[in-house]
Amino acid sequence: MKNRLKELRAREGYNQTQLAKLAKVSRQTVSLIERGEYMPSLLIAVRIARIFNEPVENIFHFDEEEL
Repeated sequence: MKNRLKELRAREGYNQTQLAKLAKVSRQTVSLIERGEYMPSLLIAVRIARIFNEPVENIFHFDEEEL
């Protein structure tokens, strides 16, 4: 799964620790999601989407070959 988390975080001026606190996850979780090494649960994805005021599908998406 691809994501725009790092881009959106930079746009809003958040560091990983700040975003983690807002999303109620660890900083390590944010880092893993950004690197594509962890697929967030739906709950975490929705929390992150709300933080950035973006639809979930604008942040997280699958490439066609992944489906």
